[in-house]
Amino acid sequence: MSIVVTGATGQLGRLVMSALLRRVPAGQVVAAVRDPGKASGLAEQGVEVRPADYDRPGTLAGAFREGDTVLLISADQVGRRLPQHTAVVEAAAAAGVARLVYTGILGGPAADFALADEHKATERLIVDSGLVHTFLRNGWYTENYTAQIPVQLAHGVAGATGEGRIGAAPRADYAEAAAVVLTTDGHDNTAYELSGDDPFTLAEYAAEVARLSGRRVDHHELEPARLREVLVGAGVPAQLAGILVDVDVNAIRAGLLEGGSGELARLVGRPTGTLADAVAAALKN
Repeated sequence: MSIVVTGATGQLGRLVMSALLRRVPAGQVVAAVRDPGKASGLAEQGVEVRPADYDRPGTLAGAFREGDTVLLISADQVGRRLPQHTAVVEAAAAAGVARLVYTGILGGPAADFALADEHKATERLIVDSGLVHTFLRNGWYTENYTAQIPVQLAHGVAGATGEGRIGAAPRADYAEAAAVVLTTDGHDNTAYELSGDDPFTLAEYAAEVARLSGRRVDHHELEPARLREVLVGAGVPAQLAGILVDVDVNAIRAGLLEGGSGELARLVGRPTGTLADAVAAALKN
């Protein structure tokens, strides 16, 4: 019986693998990846690598074994996630895995915004499959903002979030929580609402970037239609731009990504990473 991580070479997957390898021997861990060549570093550490392409269900038949614990890291292609996730769930059920852990979105069924739709449908699919499961309902990653710091230093921070607070935490904290759940008992048929300890507004985020960079960083509160225009003008596909604006208006402004359960800190056994530390780290890179 192994711990299988799908998408193990992605942004979250790499961090989950690192966290797992700090907790269990490499021989107990499997990286299920679309391109095994990108997992050569993991193979060199003793991790088994299995092909697993969400878009090619035939590759999934050999990705899982009876008794495995599987982490399904949600696909990154908005609009295509449900059929991709369906292929994984069906393959896991056919293999007889012991438990399926899924990385969804904060709020679960109560997340009333477009980006959550595929996550909610995936959770229903997993429940209906009869698999023992754990739902990791991840809040926003701090990196969703800090990865844009070069642009923000030049043009400021734009959004349509109003006074909504964002309970973001570093991606590594969510990865650590996943590793804990994958390697310990007591999580069967449980959902965790995961978010950072200290939610912030977008204006507060801009102020922190300004403070730590020593540069002027204005916060621009835009009308939703104008924000969509800005995103499309910056090269974001129109459909995705609409989804991102919807997140600002119907998730963040509505308080649905503020979090506050404290479950992320409890799982990792420490406070979640601070905004100041995240911004400082991004500025060094």
